[in-house]
Amino acid sequence: MLISTENLEAMAKLPRVQLATSLPGPKPICLVGTRSTTGVSNLAPFSSVTHLGSNPILLGMVTRPDTVDRHTLKNILMMREWSLNHVTSEILEKAHQCSARYPSEISEFKATGLTETHHPNFEAPFVTESPLHIGLTLEEIIDIPSNNTKLIVGRVKFINLPNHTLDEDGSLDLPKLGTVASTALDTYFSIHKIARLPYAKANPASS
Repeated sequence: MLISTENLEAMAKLPRVQLATSLPGPKPICLVGTRSTTGVSNLAPFSSVTHLGSNPILLGMVTRPDTVDRHTLKNILMMREWSLNHVTSEILEKAHQCSARYPSEISEFKATGLTETHHPNFEAPFVTESPLHIGLTLEEIIDIPSNNTKLIVGRVKFINLPNHTLDEDGSLDLPKLGTVASTALDTYFSIHKIARLPYAKANPASS
């Protein structure tokens, strides 16, 4: 099957969105925790989180065009910090429900039954049921004019996770954490390690 530009443009909106968000394959899914200036906690699932650098550790995530009220973006702009909380199968349905469009005065914590927790000297809320908490502060927001989205860049301030899920070489053991991945708007996958290969080097003898 060959899907051309013309075919894509002719697709109905929802099937096109489902296809577009499936193209990169399974991606990490995190609940982004923010707090408004009036003290209302917000939770939103994001599958666009990506690593941008390791010194300092920077993570980025893409937010959709702000043609409607984007509570997460608004809160990050005002408070300049947010949390990332890995989603596991145990909280998957509640995490998915956080994608519903609740009014700004309604906290997704209360609406879904997830438990709010906090770390010292950090305003953004965390999900108690999540095994991995990441606290970030805002570095910059980069506009993407081609589709009016924004890349939110955050600096990792701290990480909280179970001791047994961090390997000696710094790798996270995602299967031990129970982290799930996602494609499209509504499909989720468990993560299983299939191999760990040595650092690849060019072999002059075979070139």
